[in-house]
Amino acid sequence: MKKIMTLAAAMLLCISAFAQQALFGGTQLKSPEINPDNTVTFRFNAPKAIMVQLTGDFLPSVKRETQFGTFDAPGVVDLKQNDKGVWEYTSDVLAPELYMYSFIVDGLPVKDPANVFEIRDVNSVTNYFLITKEKGDKGNLYSVNEVPHGTVSRVWYDSPTLGMKRRMTVYTPAGYEDNPKAKYPVMYLLHGMGGDEEAWINLGRTSQILDNLIASGAAKPMIVVMPNGNVDEEAAAGEKAGGFAQPSMMHEGMMDGKFEQSFPDIIKYVESHYRVIAKKSSRAICGLSMGGFHSMHISCYYPDLFDYVGLFSAAIMPNTNPGAELSPVYKDIDNQVKVQFSKNPKLYWIGIGSADFLINANDEYRAKLDSAGFKYTYYPTGKGHIWENWRIYLSQFAPLCFK
Repeated sequence: MKKIMTLAAAMLLCISAFAQQALFGGTQLKSPEINPDNTVTFRFNAPKAIMVQLTGDFLPSVKRETQFGTFDAPGVVDLKQNDKGVWEYTSDVLAPELYMYSFIVDGLPVKDPANVFEIRDVNSVTNYFLITKEKGDKGNLYSVNEVPHGTVSRVWYDSPTLGMKRRMTVYTPAGYEDNPKAKYPVMYLLHGMGGDEEAWINLGRTSQILDNLIASGAAKPMIVVMPNGNVDEEAAAGEKAGGFAQPSMMHEGMMDGKFEQSFPDIIKYVESHYRVIAKKSSRAICGLSMGGFHSMHISCYYPDLFDYVGLFSAAIMPNTNPGAELSPVYKDIDNQVKVQFSKNPKLYWIGIGSADFLINANDEYRAKLDSAGFKYTYYPTGKGHIWENWRIYLSQFAPLCFK
C-alpha cells in the first residue's frame, strides 16, 4: 500500500509540474504598454537578433498587389535595441480602436511572447490590443463592460442541400434563457473569403458590440447567427471530422450559388431551435466582402425573407468564369433586384471604405440602384478592406434593424 501511495504521489507531482510549465515559462517584459497619452510601446527581447521590426494596422499602410487586386497592407517599422538587448518602438498617439500587430525578427514573422491576446484571421495568427478613452468610443464598444451579457454557442445543423452536418456560431442576447416566452428577431451575419463561423465572433467582436448596443438601448435585443459560408467544409479549422487542415483563403463553391441555395437549411434550423419571430420584418442579413456578396444574392433570390439587408465592402459581381454555366441564383440578377425592391425592404444598407479595392464595383452597383430609383442607405468611410471598417459597419447597421 505504501508503494502504491508513493507512486500515486509521484504521478501527481509530475502532472502538477507539467501543468505549471506555462506559469513559469512566461516573460516579465511588458508589451504592448499603453501609455497615458495613448501612445503604445512594444518590446521584444532578442539580444542576438540583427533586425526586429513591427507590423500592424495602426501603421501607415502600403499598397500590395495580390491575385485578388491591390490591397492596403499594414506598414512596417524598425525597432531600436537598448543596452539590455531589448528592442523597442513607441507608436504615435492612437485613437480608440482594436489594433492587430506582430513582430518580424530577422525576416521571420513572430507573435509577441509578452502578449497573451491573440486572434486568427484565415491562416494568420496575430496579437491584438484595445485602446479606449471613454464610454461610447469604439474601443469601449468592443470591450467587455459591466453590462448584461449574451450567450455565444457553437451549434451543428443539418444541411440536406449540401449533404453534411455543419457548424455555426449563435449569439443570444442577455435574458434569453431567463424569459421562456420572449421571442426575438434574427440577424444573419456572414463572413468574408477565407473566414469561417469563428471570424465575426473573434475579429468582429460581435458579442461585445451587441452586448453594449443592447444594454445602452441603441439596438433591440436580437439573435445573431454566424454560419460558415464555405460550402465545402463542415466547420472552422480543427473543428471538423478528419483533422486539423491548415485554413485557406480559397474554397470550392464559395461564390457559385450553392451557399445561397442552401441558406434555407440554416433558417429552418434557427427557427425550429430558437424562440424567434419568424417573419420578414424580423429577419436581417448582412456580411463583409464575400459575405456581402452572399447577403446581396440571398436577399434578392429569396425576396420575401429579409426586410433588412447590409452590404459591408461587398464583392458585388457574381463569379462568372468564361464557359462556366451560371448558377440560377445569378442568372437574372437585375430582375431579382427589381422584384426585391418592389417588395419594399425596410432597410438596404451599403458601407465601404474609400481605399477599398471593391469601391468601383460598389459605386457601379449604387449607380444602377440610383437609376432605377431604388432607395438605400450609403455609409462611406475611409481606409480599405479591413476589419476596422467592418466592425464600424456592424455597429452602425445593427441599431437600424427591427425598428
